[in-house]
Amino acid sequence: MLREAIEIFAEFKVIAPDMPAILPPVRRGIVTLSNDRRLTWSEWGQAGAMPILFVTGAGMDGSLGFGEEVLDDLGLRLIAPDRPGLGGSDKDPAKTLTSVAEDFAGLAAQLETGPMPIVAFSQGAPFALAMAARGGFGPVALVSGQDDLGHQAFSGQLPPEVAHMVHQAATDPNGFLEMMTRIAEPGGLFDLILSMSSAADKARYGSEPFASAYRRALQGGFRQGPEGYARDTLAAFGAWPFDLEEISGRVALWYGAQDKSPVHSPDFGKTLSCRLPNAVRHVLSREGGALLWTRARDILSDLKAATQAVSGSEPNG
Repeated sequence: MLREAIEIFAEFKVIAPDMPAILPPVRRGIVTLSNDRRLTWSEWGQAGAMPILFVTGAGMDGSLGFGEEVLDDLGLRLIAPDRPGLGGSDKDPAKTLTSVAEDFAGLAAQLETGPMPIVAFSQGAPFALAMAARGGFGPVALVSGQDDLGHQAFSGQLPPEVAHMVHQAATDPNGFLEMMTRIAEPGGLFDLILSMSSAADKARYGSEPFASAYRRALQGGFRQGPEGYARDTLAAFGAWPFDLEEISGRVALWYGAQDKSPVHSPDFGKTLSCRLPNAVRHVLSREGGALLWTRARDILSDLKAATQAVSGSEPNG
């Protein structure tokens, strides 16, 4: 198996008011999986620290991390893989939530990290839950996570355009994939995210240097074309191929009450927390969908403590 790591060092930090530094990865690497597809990943933090697997949001490669300013203090490192067809990872025409879980398990095996805890943002949440259902990973934190939008609890609660997407993904997956591949592009996705955001999140996502870093992550995610994003979206909007009720590991749900995105969770994870046997739900009244970047210390500290409670010690990679 090929394993390559490249050290990358930032020459300076760019800081916006009320926003931590936006730092590029300090390491990037490539592994070749047992199915001969290559998977690329980015990493922040000290090489020997406790590893956290970061499952990025819709259309993003792994170039935009979070919590870089607290990783050393907490003794953590963040590993963000590119899902197949995004960034530098090879395409997988048969990609599903389950196949990505297997790919990321293969990455963990090659990096020899042990059962990594997981943080997932937005559309990354269904993939993280597939990993939890598979087993072999640590506790999970879902931040502004996309819910199981096809669940009966949300019947009649979704905006018409979202309800149509959920219905099409379930009844006409090929048509859904063709439609998403035809219309999706990184600039339009960034604009769509802003248009669906609350005023607080628009100020966060649209401010520099964050906006440019977010745009770069989307441009990187689409560098092989829109198919990788389209297949991710089909998997996330379609029927999830696992039972949430059988996931026994701890899953922390983090939502901001000011999050206006119609594709995250209609009830801020309330139904999801009832379906997961070992869920902890946090709804922060003054936060929006961007709390991954505004409350990084809280999220990472909670996940580290949960990991240590399971393992009985502080694991290292």
